[in-house]
Amino acid sequence: MSDTDPTRLLPLAGTVNFRDLGGYPTEDGSRVRWRRLFRADSLNRLTEEDRGQIRHLGVATVIDLRTTAEVEEGRFPVDEVPVAFHHLPFMESVPDPEAFQAMPGLLASTYVDMLDEAGDKVAAAVTVMADPANQPAIFHCTAGKDRTGVLSAMLLGLLGVPDEVIIEDYALSAHSMAALKQRLAERYPDFADQILDAGEMFSAAPQNMEQLVGVIRERHGSFEECAASLGITASTVASLRGSLLDR
Repeated sequence: MSDTDPTRLLPLAGTVNFRDLGGYPTEDGSRVRWRRLFRADSLNRLTEEDRGQIRHLGVATVIDLRTTAEVEEGRFPVDEVPVAFHHLPFMESVPDPEAFQAMPGLLASTYVDMLDEAGDKVAAAVTVMADPANQPAIFHCTAGKDRTGVLSAMLLGLLGVPDEVIIEDYALSAHSMAALKQRLAERYPDFADQILDAGEMFSAAPQNMEQLVGVIRERHGSFEECAASLGITASTVASLRGSLLDR
């Protein structure tokens, strides 16, 4: 980014990992537009000032990728910040930290599982955000890293962003994980020790995303072919590119 580019990480008090997906270069020389797509962690603890910033951004759509149980604990304040709200859960339940400790590599394989088991939700989310009438849009999960990372990879891949940049964007979440662990430990004191001691569950190591991108390339050859296998139409991809790329 140049010195004149907008800030990628937006420092909202109620979040730890709210980021703009703009500014990334594509293989054909275009660039992803700033302030059109945002990825984030939980949005149910936004302060009044945070809500004002989101209104200022002109956000039209929020896509919540969390489980039904997570949404029931709190969701984006649509009554105070009117948006089109979509709940598209990428998994039915979240594995506990002990599962990740017992099975090294589980995190990366979980990303692949999301494409296999929640492909319809991935397709629905991409289709919503491809419509310029639904932009700017925020999509989020609890950490803004895993479910959000899978959807970010698909969006950036379809926009033509190089694989190495997709992986770098994923790895940016590492800077927010210590703060997230502390917040979750305070929110769930009965599980504080498990949360604070968890390693892989909060990892944003590049190899996690490298595996997902590698599987997409191996199975389908391209993000476009992967998207087609999920039911994402060519016209949706064209709309995504037309509305989100500066050429």
